Amino acid sequence: MFSKNLVSFFERLFFKPNLFDWVVIFLLSPLSLLYGTVMLLRRIFSIKKDYGIPIVSIGNLTVGGSGKTPFVIAVASLYPNACIISRGYGRESRGLVEVSRDGEILTDVFSSGDEPMLMAKSLPNASVIVSEDRDKAITLVKEQGAEVIFLDDGFNRVTIKKFEILLFPKDIKNFMPFPAGAFREFHFSRYFANLNLVEGVDFHRVVDVDTTTQKMLLVTAISNPTRLDRFLPKNVVGKLYFEDHAYFNEEEISKKMLEVGATSLLVTQKDEVKMEGFKLPLFVMKLELQIKNEILEKISSYIGEYGYEKKTGCS
Repeated sequence: MFSKNLVSFFERLFFKPNLFDWVVIFLLSPLSLLYGTVMLLRRIFSIKKDYGIPIVSIGNLTVGGSGKTPFVIAVASLYPNACIISRGYGRESRGLVEVSRDGEILTDVFSSGDEPMLMAKSLPNASVIVSEDRDKAITLVKEQGAEVIFLDDGFNRVTIKKFEILLFPKDIKNFMPFPAGAFREFHFSRYFANLNLVEGVDFHRVVDVDTTTQKMLLVTAISNPTRLDRFLPKNVVGKLYFEDHAYFNEEEISKKMLEVGATSLLVTQKDEVKMEGFKLPLFVMKLELQIKNEILEKISSYIGEYGYEKKTGCS
């Protein structure tokens, strides 16, 4: 309970601060300035390695969700046999793990983490790898014949030469770096990126729930889950939140369903991959990103500079 309350406090502090939170932000600001300065110096003085292969990084400056995973899926789907490299947050494994190769799933969600598994299942012509050591992963997929790599959450990998894309929510109230705010670096670090994209301006989320029941329980383990509220159908009678990337206990969810009188679950695609084998009735909020054509053209132009041809990739 204490852990959940602490997470809720920081999510409010980061994304929807109230008057009391601004006092906390002010008290933490010296630490944030120190942290931000260290991260800035790290970025300025790092030497970037050129791997001789187009690497497109999709990241953000804030902790929590900003649409990175659906953005990777949307863009990588345009390049047959693309290779996606992710750290694999929340996974129970360590080291380098091949999640999929040319669409064939090679491991389970506990070893991959939820987001890499979602990418693997959503991209039947791609390969997905998780690794804390991005250098090792890039070297491996290049040896396997990769010609283009999509780096999930790669902005803070400052030693890799890559095309940087940063995603931002439309409304940001707290611009402070950690621990006073959600930013991993100073906000002006966005100028180190090739593209700064704002949700609702440069890309849009389209959410579809194709089927519903009379009373639904929302179950999700994502950061800042209240951002789902605007997409929810009216027949959601309860909400059960878990920490970002957490795995689910079917018995706990079943008890909550009885408590609120729900007849089915409503989950995100990211949550669904961790519920395989569950016997509870569930329906999925299907998310699709619509990205402006000029954005896709800029990405294609960068990849084309390396002579990339879509007929080949990881194998």
